[in-house]
Amino acid sequence: MLHDGNYFQVAPEEIYYFEAVDNKVFLYLEKEVYETKRKLYELEQIFQGTDFFRASKSCIVNLAKVKSLSPAFNGRFEAFMRNGERVMISRQYVSALKEKLGL
Repeated sequence: MLHDGNYFQVAPEEIYYFEAVDNKVFLYLEKEVYETKRKLYELEQIFQGTDFFRASKSCIVNLAKVKSLSPAFNGRFEAFMRNGERVMISRQYVSALKEKLGL
């Protein structure tokens, strides 16, 4: 992962979520943000079968780092992360989220 021009290795359990912004993908830790060269679809494949969940076209969330979930407008959900961040879960991914959580 790239941060301030340097490359770092990050353990998956430290990652809160990945987000695609302006053709770049960033990963968010508790207090830091890193850039990765991987595409979101690649990360989705890498973390398939883990606690990582596709929350929207631009975001993959680590469900182990979610503090709580709350219904939002238009069938969406909002994930409140343990680091205080909020992530929206698009309505097209809500049924998959419920299935993954056994709801």
